[in-house]
Amino acid sequence: MTLATAEHQISDTETFPLAGIAEASSTDNHESTTDEQHAKKIPDWGVIGWLTAMHLGALAAPFTFTWWGLGLAVVLHWLTGGIGICLGYHRLLTHGSFVTYRPVRWFVALAGGLAGEGSALDWVANHRKHHALSDRPGDPHSPREGAWWSHVFWLLKSLPEKEMRAHHNKWIPDLQKDRVIKFIGKMFLPINIVFGLALTAIGYSFGGTQLAASFLVWGVFVRLVFVLHSTWFVNSASHIWGYRNYETTDDSRNNWWVAVISYGEGWHNNHHAYPRMAPHGHKWWEIDMTYTAIRLMKMVGIAWDVVDYKHKNEVATRNAA
Repeated sequence: MTLATAEHQISDTETFPLAGIAEASSTDNHESTTDEQHAKKIPDWGVIGWLTAMHLGALAAPFTFTWWGLGLAVVLHWLTGGIGICLGYHRLLTHGSFVTYRPVRWFVALAGGLAGEGSALDWVANHRKHHALSDRPGDPHSPREGAWWSHVFWLLKSLPEKEMRAHHNKWIPDLQKDRVIKFIGKMFLPINIVFGLALTAIGYSFGGTQLAASFLVWGVFVRLVFVLHSTWFVNSASHIWGYRNYETTDDSRNNWWVAVISYGEGWHNNHHAYPRMAPHGHKWWEIDMTYTAIRLMKMVGIAWDVVDYKHKNEVATRNAA
């Protein structure tokens, strides 16, 4: 099954929960051109230090292994990566694939922050821009500029404060109105530090120094490194390797192993064809754990208006036939 390019162009405008969001910046806060932005980007030593610390800390994994630590890493990988990033930052806050209560939005924003990928504001702004300019000039992380660039190197530089404000004004005017999500974003580093200390204290209370070290290394460093690379592979591998269900204007691919480690995000060509759709798996074998979580939320009454117009259209076609 293929999707016409014209329909794909229309679906790109549906990426954003609010109509016209891409044009939301005022003339006073106009975002500069791609070339100007690239020239103005400077090394972000905070991000460089953070990512370096996470990877160095993970090197202690062989010396601090416990089954409890491994179990903690797996559970928190799902909670922070699957619920926080894939369901929260991506399908809810970026694309508006479903609607939920404000406290649930705040919870998933908090969980997403604990995935180590920065504030929801920065993440969502970059991802909306990625969809609008996917694999074209201005895409924040296209593999056409190099596989390693799309995987991680693009994160190591950032815009000056004035340019970043214009970037936010253009791409996330809706999120900037939510004071709680803005506060969670500003408290990114303290929240992660307190969370790491809390895990260490819990480990110490149940198993002394050995379990405390295991909870710190596996529950924080190993887990964060795995979460980071799991989601980064969506930007890199899923634009390089895999198959395509739809003809889109970008290089997006469906990649099964990326889908496994990212809770369904690896069905990336499907997602680029229908950006706002809650389900990313469109074939019976394309398992999408994030969509399963959304369906469970709907069943218990904390999610509604779940976007699945492709499925509805197919059902209508079958009924008419």
